Amino acid sequence: MTTIQQIAIPVDFHQHTDELAAFALGIAGKLGARPTFIHVVENIATVASYSDLYPATFLEIDEEIHGYAKKMMAALLEKNKPACPDCEGLVLRGDVADGIVEYAAKQAVDLIIMGTHGAKGIEKILLGSVAERVLKRASCPILLFNPYKGERGYQISSPINASVQPV
Repeated sequence: MTTIQQIAIPVDFHQHTDELAAFALGIAGKLGARPTFIHVVENIATVASYSDLYPATFLEIDEEIHGYAKKMMAALLEKNKPACPDCEGLVLRGDVADGIVEYAAKQAVDLIIMGTHGAKGIEKILLGSVAERVLKRASCPILLFNPYKGERGYQISSPINASVQPV
């Protein structure tokens, strides 16, 4: 069985990010693994390039969104500093699922812990959920956190390898 030393935690800074962070940091602590939060910012300018109009403001919007994501990541790291003083956080650019899968491969991530909810409405119908696309393509194990399942406050009371079995 592979030792889990490095965990990637993709976050979207939406409603359940704090719950996902607490859950993932609990798992990382039990395993003695190094967690890294990652957030992938979609590139609006690339999407806009398919249009006949390509205003320069798309590049400005991209930079503004990227800057905002960096601020949100800094706030997430600060909030979780008591539980994880050495946590890292990265803001990447590109397609969200591709970015997560590529990061995991390049950094030899041993486990991805991510939420099951994020995409909504037409985005989910057209693209499928990010979790589903990552699950199908990542080369490492993935632990999915469903914030709507059962009561809040998941707790791991037994050794993780006694609770989690390979499929």
